Amino acid sequence: MSSEINDNSSLISVLTNLYKYGGPILMMLGTVSCVLSLIVFTKKNLRKNPCAIYLIAYNISNLLQIYTTMLLAILSTGYNIDPTLYNLGFCHFRYYTKFLFTILSPSYLILASIDRILITSPNALTRQRSTLCITYIAIIGVTLFWLLAHIHTLFLTYILEPVPNLIICTFQYGFYVSFISYYTILIQDILIPLLMIILGVWTVRNLRKRRQVTAVTINTAIVAVHPTRPKDSQLIQILIIDIGIYIVFNAMLPPALIYLQILQARSADFVEFQLGMLLLNVAQFSSYIPFCVGFYTNLLVSKTFRYEVKNTIKC
Repeated sequence: MSSEINDNSSLISVLTNLYKYGGPILMMLGTVSCVLSLIVFTKKNLRKNPCAIYLIAYNISNLLQIYTTMLLAILSTGYNIDPTLYNLGFCHFRYYTKFLFTILSPSYLILASIDRILITSPNALTRQRSTLCITYIAIIGVTLFWLLAHIHTLFLTYILEPVPNLIICTFQYGFYVSFISYYTILIQDILIPLLMIILGVWTVRNLRKRRQVTAVTINTAIVAVHPTRPKDSQLIQILIIDIGIYIVFNAMLPPALIYLQILQARSADFVEFQLGMLLLNVAQFSSYIPFCVGFYTNLLVSKTFRYEVKNTIKC
C-alpha cells in the first residue's frame, strides 16, 4: 500500500507539471493557431466557400474552448487555483462550457464533412445543395441545439464538501451522475468520432471516384464530369487531417471513462480511484491538443493554405 501511494504521488507530480508547464505552452500555440487560421479563412477568396465558413466556426469554437475549459483545467490542476470551488456561478459555468465546446467544435467538422460529401457527389443536383445559405443555417441550428441541450448543467451542478476541508464542484448524485457518464462515453467519445470516420471515408471515396472518372457516355454522347476544383480538394485535405488529429488525441478518453465506471461499480479503494482520475486528466489534456494545432498541420498539408498565409504576411 505504501509503495502504491508513493507511485500515485509521483504520478500526481507528473500530472501537475504537465498542466503547469505544458498547459500554458499549449494555450499559446493554440491561440496563435486559431487567430492565424481565422485570418486565412476569412480572406475574401476563401470565405465564399461553405467549407471555409465551417472551419471559421470551428476555429472560433476552439478559441473559446482554450479560454474557458482548458484555462480552468490548467489553473485548477497545474496551479491549484480553482474559482469554481468558491462561487456557484463559476461552478455552473465550468461544466456548461466544458460540455458545450467539447462537442461544438467536432460538430462543425461533421457539418463540413457533410458539405464535402455534397460537393464531391457525382450528381449535379446534390452538388448544388452546398451553398452559403445552407451553411449559415446549419451552423446557427447546430449551435442553438447544443446551447439548449446542455442547459441542464446550469441547474444540476453544485458545490459540495464531502469531508472537512475538501470542497468540490460536481454533479448531483444519483441518476444525473450516471446520465452524464453514459452521455459522455456514448455521444462525445464514441458517436461523434464514429460519425467523423464514416463521413470522412465517404468524402474520400467520392473524391477518388471523381478523379477516376473523367467522362461518361450517355446514348453515344460524351458528357464531361464536373471536376473538383483545386481549392475544394485542398479544403478536403485540411478537413481530413483535422478529423484524424481529433480522433487520435481523443482516443484515450473512452477507455479512461470506462475504467472509472468499472472502479465505481466494484467500489474500488481510494488509491485505485485516484489512479483512474489521473488517467482521465491525462486523457483530457490530450483531448485539448486538436484544438491548438490546426494552423500548423494546415501549413504542412495544404498548398492553398500556405499560399494564403504568404499573401497575408506580405500584406
